Amino acid sequence: MPSKLTQLKAIIQKELRVYFNSPIAYIFLVAFLGFTFWLFFRNFFLVGQADVQYMFDVLPWIYLLLIPAMTMRLWAEEKRGGTIENLLTSSAPLSISVLAKFIASLIFLLITLAATLPLPLIVSSLGPLDWGATLAAYLGAILLGSSYIALGLLLSSITNNQIVAYIISSLACFALFIIAQPLVTISLPAFIIPVVDFISFGSHYDSIVRGVVDTRDLIYYLSFIGLMLYLNAYVLFAKK
Repeated sequence: MPSKLTQLKAIIQKELRVYFNSPIAYIFLVAFLGFTFWLFFRNFFLVGQADVQYMFDVLPWIYLLLIPAMTMRLWAEEKRGGTIENLLTSSAPLSISVLAKFIASLIFLLITLAATLPLPLIVSSLGPLDWGATLAAYLGAILLGSSYIALGLLLSSITNNQIVAYIISSLACFALFIIAQPLVTISLPAFIIPVVDFISFGSHYDSIVRGVVDTRDLIYYLSFIGLMLYLNAYVLFAKK
């Protein structure tokens, strides 16, 4: 029987082949980079500062449109095509399949973010760039994107329809990102505000993007990702 590591690598490779053997990956890359570069340069020449902060300000909103498109097929397509039965009855633990799909999606996200590196390089050639804050912002972007992926993966497992998976993933990520915004909290009791501030993606992301890498923010994101992956495995086990 193959080891768990061998099973994990095999499923990751399979998922990456699915990404890059279909037009979805290339449409995602072009759309993501197109939106990001256009929004960045539109603001960059207006402000006239050697700063990439604006890119990370708009990144969560681009994520909301594009990451659910990445995750919507991960389980919904397996169920629609009937291949999920093979996974449920295979020798590989369900947790391995869940982790492999998450890692494959994260690798694709990292490739996409790496394609934005020319932006800070161009900016640094035009003026002094705070690379410490920029790298912290990339860390925040990776953690936020990973959380969106983990949530989208879970929600894809509860439906057979990719469009439904896309819609509910987008709405759920949007709600968790804006829940601590003043527009939302203004109508909440004061004692609830610290709670929604803690569970909000946005408040933790904003803290890291400002260059403040707090251990509490890292623990929040890693705990959220771990919880979503655990719930994903639990949902599949219940179906099994």
